[in-house]
Order: sequence, then structure tokens, then C-alpha cells
Amino acid sequence: MAGDPDLGRGGRLPVILDVDTGIDDALALFYACASPEIDLLAVTCVAGNVPLEAVVANTLAVLEVAGRGDVPVHAGADRPLVKPLTTTEETHGPEGIGYATRPSGATVAARGPAATAIVDIARRRPGEVHLVTLGPMTNLALALDLEPRLPSLLRRWTFMGGAFRGPGNTTPTSEWNIHVDPDAAKACLAAWSVALAADASVQPPIGMGLDVTEQARLTPEAVAGLAKLADASAADANDLVGDPASAMRPTGSVGANGLVRFVVDALRFYFEFHATYDGFYGAFIHDPFVVAATIEPGLIETRPVFVDVETGPGLAHAMTIADWRDITGRPPNVDVAVACDAAAFLDRLVERVGGLAARGTPSDLRAPG
Repeated sequence: MAGDPDLGRGGRLPVILDVDTGIDDALALFYACASPEIDLLAVTCVAGNVPLEAVVANTLAVLEVAGRGDVPVHAGADRPLVKPLTTTEETHGPEGIGYATRPSGATVAARGPAATAIVDIARRRPGEVHLVTLGPMTNLALALDLEPRLPSLLRRWTFMGGAFRGPGNTTPTSEWNIHVDPDAAKACLAAWSVALAADASVQPPIGMGLDVTEQARLTPEAVAGLAKLADASAADANDLVGDPASAMRPTGSVGANGLVRFVVDALRFYFEFHATYDGFYGAFIHDPFVVAATIEPGLIETRPVFVDVETGPGLAHAMTIADWRDITGRPPNVDVAVACDAAAFLDRLVERVGGLAARGTPSDLRAPG
């Protein structure tokens, strides 16, 4: 799992993040803001975990808490291409950020739809921009309608989505992001197939599915370590660990730091969900793992394979079908992650987000003393 980050000019990788900000998207945004390797050009929003209005509000709030209210945020698709929108407030909370609350006075979204923003940025900086999609692929599908040359204009595309060698988390065969808009996923992968055949400079997308992202389990102990790095007292941080009935509640110096308080309050809801449905008090944190692997490819090992998406009805609806045995004879169109160093990623997450919190948050985001 070796490899150097694919960095752009000045040693920083120009990135667009496309999100449906629930809890793990929020952590991914914090990770991106904490990573000096990333030049975060824009964040585009798509309906998914929660409706679009909440996604935009959550994204603006997270960037404000991270001290990056300067990053343009563009609203995108408020529904999938074909099927009705399904959201998952039971996983991420009524507003999509668990028990966390949005700060008042957050910045407003930039003008212009997400698909147009993706295309405009890619045209202005051909061959430089890495697109990372962390939710349904609706915005990217719409961007491809506007600019079919997009695979050639982007440096690369990485997505969180799919279950390639194991069960789904939404149906027995499908992962959430793909299930929300399988038609968009199918269209995007088909577009890359065409581009790969026509242009030797196009790189296949990197797909990170549940097979690898579910190896990264965040625990209260790791969150306590993050709080300590953010200068919380050991006693306050240790209170985050213990009986789930009383754990993960920010008090004292933990609650006084706006970013740590946001993380803890959001994650407590997520941990409770996983305790109910997955049997452990902690959480799979899919999206920040994808951001980490984008700037540190050595965290994952990939294998090229042809992938298609089932859009028809039945148990296989929204299944990501990977032709591991080359039965179809179709050339590979995705570099699918098949192995990972989840422990190293979790260490990076604690260090980077804890370090970001230690650098301080705006005074109006701090809890009253």
C-alpha cells in the first residue's frame, strides 16, 4: 500500500468535495480543513442523508466551526435523477448532525448550482482538480450532462460508495449512497468507461466501498484522544469513555471548545445508532477515510475492475456489480479499494481534527463558561 500523494501546484491538491452532510461527511470536512495537503476549492451539496436544505445548512455550519467560512458552498440536486428521495434521519439525526447544533451567523451558500460549479472549476483548471464525492452521485451525473468531457478535465475522481465483496448496509446487496441514486451512479461509471476508452490520459475513478470503509471504527477512546490533543483536560476527556448511558457527553474543557463539542455531540447520536443496529458503541466513519486516502493513497490498495450498477427492481436494486473474474470482457473502469490501513487512518483523524480544534474556534462558537 505504497504511493505518494498526487499533489498539484505548490504541493497542495486542488479538491472539490461533493457531500450530503450528515455526521461522517462533517468529519470528512473537518479532516479536509485540517489537512495542509488540500486546497479546498469548493464544497458542493446533494440531497442524501437529509434533504438538500439541511445538507447546505450543515455544510456551512461545519466550515464555520472549522474556521473555513471562506470556502464556497454550492447547493445542488434536491432529488435523485429518477427515483424518489429517501433520507436517513434515523442514522444522522433530525437535522443530519446528531445532537450537535449549528452556530448562529453561518455564511450563506455561493450562487450557482453545484453541477455548474464543478464544470466551471474543472474548465478553469484542466487536469488539476480532484473531485471527491461522498454522497449520491447526482451532482456529478448532472455535471456530465453539462460537460461530457469532464473525465478528461478532472485530475481524478474518488467516490465513497458501493459494496464490492460483501453485503450492503441499506439492502442485502446495496450501499446507501448508491441506493439513493443508482441511476446517477450507473451514468457516471458509464461516462468514465467511454472516456477511458477514448483518452489515454484519463485515470479511472477510485472507489471506496463498505469493504474497506467499515474497517475504520471510531470509538469513544479515540474521541477522547482527539479532545486531549485539542487541549481538553485529561479528566474531562476521560469522561467521554465508559458506560454508553453516560459516555460521549462534552463537559468542562471538552464542551468549551466549539469544534470538539460539535464532534462529540454529533458522534454520540451516531454511536447510539451503531449500538442499536451494528452491535458496538462507536461508528463506521466512511467519508473521512475517503478524504484521507485521496491525499495519502498508501492508506489503501486498489484493484482495477469493471463495475456497473443495477437499476432495476428486486433484491439486486442499486447493487454495485464488480466483474472480478472478467466474465464480461469489459475493460476496468474503477480502481476499487480492496485493502486498507484503517489503524493508520484513525491515527491521522485523531491527530488532524484534534490539531484543528487546538488551533481555536471563533469565540461565539464556544460554550458559555
